[in-house]
Amino acid sequence: MKALLLLLPVWAFAQTPVVGGDAELWGAIGGQPLVIRTTSRLAGAIDSVKWAGVEFIDSHDHGRQLQSAINADVDGVYHVECYNPTEAGSVVDALGPKSTSRLEFLSIKDGALTTRTRMAYWLTPGMKSHGQLAQNTTLLSDHVLAKQVRIGRPGMDHVLDYRVTFTVPADRPHTYLQVEGLTAYMPWMFSEELRFDAPTATLVPLLRQNGEQRDPVVLSTPSGSHAMGIFSPYRPPAGQSQPGYGRFRFEQDKVVKWNCVFRLRSPAGIKPGDYAFQCYVVIGTREDCRRTLAALTQEFAGR
Repeated sequence: MKALLLLLPVWAFAQTPVVGGDAELWGAIGGQPLVIRTTSRLAGAIDSVKWAGVEFIDSHDHGRQLQSAINADVDGVYHVECYNPTEAGSVVDALGPKSTSRLEFLSIKDGALTTRTRMAYWLTPGMKSHGQLAQNTTLLSDHVLAKQVRIGRPGMDHVLDYRVTFTVPADRPHTYLQVEGLTAYMPWMFSEELRFDAPTATLVPLLRQNGEQRDPVVLSTPSGSHAMGIFSPYRPPAGQSQPGYGRFRFEQDKVVKWNCVFRLRSPAGIKPGDYAFQCYVVIGTREDCRRTLAALTQEFAGR
């Protein structure tokens, strides 16, 4: 089998799609057209978000999209990416035309994009991340991601209402789930990193360092003409942490990203079942994003 792996391209081991994933959701934000595109290559993950003629997603391999993923422990052992079901596919899918993830359902109806995807593990068995072996023993996980995306909401058009539900199986015992509810990899020109400061309703420059903090994040062009950010109204159960909002810059690849991360811990074990999260992706000019985050923060304060 090892010799076969060397002879065949990595995407040759990807899944045959159950349903087609090429689709577009059209709408308007601030009077400008918005087009959201999914592809079969990425098992229905979002490959493109184009507003006012500008592309907001730096889609490259099967990791750099607008998508969702889980990192989890196995038997109390946690290593980054070593048990990592990912919507768009596996690292070995690389630039290939197929995904190891399996798209099971896709619909665009009544203004909403809806998908259901059985997620691939980011690493294949035997691979390592940061020197640690993958904890999965198969290519395709039993973790399922369902998402629904709408453009705008009543009285607020500069948002994507983005809802995800992760179905966690009972195949392996988990005490910790690190849920990347949503992440967006964006072109290098979105170089200005900002956080929304609720008390002053302003966007404040962030120090240049990769990582998370507690306030919603916006990535903007220096001119402020185009920007995208993230907010979640999620309120964690008692004893669980608040969402973390991250920003990252990858100099070598000339790409930036934001994410919204939810964490669940239970020493007695995470119960199998559905875990649902809601995010609002804010999009428009930098001022559009500031104004929208102020409205969202006020609406959901104290809930």
